[in-house]
Amino acid sequence: MNDNLEQMLIQDENLTDRSPFLKLRRWQWWLLVAINMLFLIAGQAAAVLLGRFYYDQGGNSTWKATFVQTAGFPILCIPLIFLHPSQKLETSTSSTYPSIKIVALLYFVLGLLVAGDNMLYSVGLLYLSASTYSLICATQLAFNAVFSYLLNSQKLTALILNSVVILSLSAALIAVNEDSDGPSGVSKGKYLVGFICTLGASALYSLLLSLMQLSFQKVLRKETYNVVLEMQIYTSLVATCVSTAGMFGSGEWKGLQDEMKGFKSGRVSYVLTLVWTAVSWQVCTVGVVGLIFAVSSLFSNVISTLSLAITPLAALLVFHDEMNGVKVIAMLLALCGFCSYIYQNYLDDTKARKSESQSHTDDVIQESHHV
Repeated sequence: MNDNLEQMLIQDENLTDRSPFLKLRRWQWWLLVAINMLFLIAGQAAAVLLGRFYYDQGGNSTWKATFVQTAGFPILCIPLIFLHPSQKLETSTSSTYPSIKIVALLYFVLGLLVAGDNMLYSVGLLYLSASTYSLICATQLAFNAVFSYLLNSQKLTALILNSVVILSLSAALIAVNEDSDGPSGVSKGKYLVGFICTLGASALYSLLLSLMQLSFQKVLRKETYNVVLEMQIYTSLVATCVSTAGMFGSGEWKGLQDEMKGFKSGRVSYVLTLVWTAVSWQVCTVGVVGLIFAVSSLFSNVISTLSLAITPLAALLVFHDEMNGVKVIAMLLALCGFCSYIYQNYLDDTKARKSESQSHTDDVIQESHHV
């Protein structure tokens, strides 16, 4: 899942990587921001809804659902092609850049984790309604706070702890809700499996993000736009190969033709559903990365939160998911948790900008004294 990719970017973003954006006119910059916002919100919401549609129409291959989450990675090569040549040269010639063997091993291990995480998400969506699934996915912010504290030395402030507690309560309400709705034919036991898999996937995804951030800091020692995209491309390539091997190893590939024939809305709809699911996930990724470098990681985080809030509402309209009182309370708690988390990010971002501005002012004063 790509709705919190901004957590992979460390706080001291390099302004030189944003220089192409700074040269834009004001209306061009706003247009670029609006396009990336649309990519992020529409991409994530469409991917989740199409995944649920695939299962509702007769699809039952969890390995295929895992496959399409990363199979569209070649789309990410498009923005990579248009990067400024100096950025690519800088990465390839950097004396601090690790050896190819180390980078390959890093991408391979991260790709395995991505494949496992995507499989858990696929199983979760199989047994849960889209709205319930999205609400449980919101707990990844709480897990992210914990893993960032353990692995990335992020402080656990009162606001962050408040966010963790509120999001945990939101997930607990979904778990104990006797009237929780799942897809037709799903037993309480399978519902519980779906809940555990989605919760586990959210935890694993947060761990993955912290490991990626740690990799940028300790291994790659560089975090430009193209380096982030390259990591996404290569880890997605590994994850796609793993899911393909899983599809053949499990024997699911043998039933794919029958699955296509039995798809309720027809064969063409079957193919288009898979294709557009793959495209949607990558569109979301492009939007997230674009907002980070055009505006800031804080702004991208805010829009990602908005996307998580929109998905359950979209599920109500598309699939007519039941929205009982407990789910409404869980959604409101999740939004409160989001606000607490985002406000802490806002405070951190403001403090960092003031510190950077003061440092720049001191440098200017020091240079004037030398003159």
